[in-house]
Amino acid sequence: MSNNYRKRSGDRADGRRIRSLNGFFNFIPYIMPQRNDACNQYEESFEISNADRWFRQQRLNGYKGIGMLHLFIAAYVRAIAALPGLNRFIAGRRIYARNNIEVVMAVKRSLAIDATETTIKVEFDPTDTIFDIYRKMNQEIDKIKSSDEENGTEDFANKFKNLPRFVVRFVIWLLTVADYFGLLPKSLLDVSPFHGSMIITDLGSLGIGPIFHHIYNFGTLPVFISFGAKRRAYELDRNGTPVERKYVDAKFVLDERTVDGHYYATVFKYINRFISDPSLLEVPPEKVVQDIF
Repeated sequence: MSNNYRKRSGDRADGRRIRSLNGFFNFIPYIMPQRNDACNQYEESFEISNADRWFRQQRLNGYKGIGMLHLFIAAYVRAIAALPGLNRFIAGRRIYARNNIEVVMAVKRSLAIDATETTIKVEFDPTDTIFDIYRKMNQEIDKIKSSDEENGTEDFANKFKNLPRFVVRFVIWLLTVADYFGLLPKSLLDVSPFHGSMIITDLGSLGIGPIFHHIYNFGTLPVFISFGAKRRAYELDRNGTPVERKYVDAKFVLDERTVDGHYYATVFKYINRFISDPSLLEVPPEKVVQDIF
């Protein structure tokens, strides 16, 4: 957010209200009040032959385990730096520009069937390189996997697990109303897995393909990204010669109320470009664009 911006009435702890949008955009949240009313689904197969070579070199350079998770997040963060509308969200039938970039991810403490699962939320800057993404993500993932202690999300949820159902329903209703009017405190927003820039799941780590995962009506998450395991394909090049290429399939579920289709199409072109050539993410962007006011 611009350093010269002063919070105004109608802003939230996690975002500022966008007031210059035309009437059509302001009207859409009344037509589609729930996030799941406004789901668009998109799938893409990303060619990663060059990215795979780049990963191998970076692992030799000491970035152990760097892979598609870091690349997807780095590409998404870099896309926000150029196209900040990607970081908008809907709350209380109004459109907001998020104050920061927060990525949510579910993490199992091990790959055992009965291992506990929790969520992490990692904050990034639009100037972050892929190496910054790698460091920040791994710090949070390692923290969860190396400790049996509950994080803030689990601790908050466990306060309600033994309460009567009608009490839990009332609490959720109260939180929903408070979120509608932008009254949730930042301390609660910071631990909520339902508030953030996007949520991502790495199904490749389980050896399966991606799914179209719903986005949540509660909270503000506008995008869910799911990507699967790497796969090989044999294709003909422009000269008719058979070549082996590597792909990762990804599926996106998007809240269409924040930006239009042309904007999302441009976002995917950016993401595809960065996944095709991860070296572009080794340095910060030359410019960070601020969202409209």
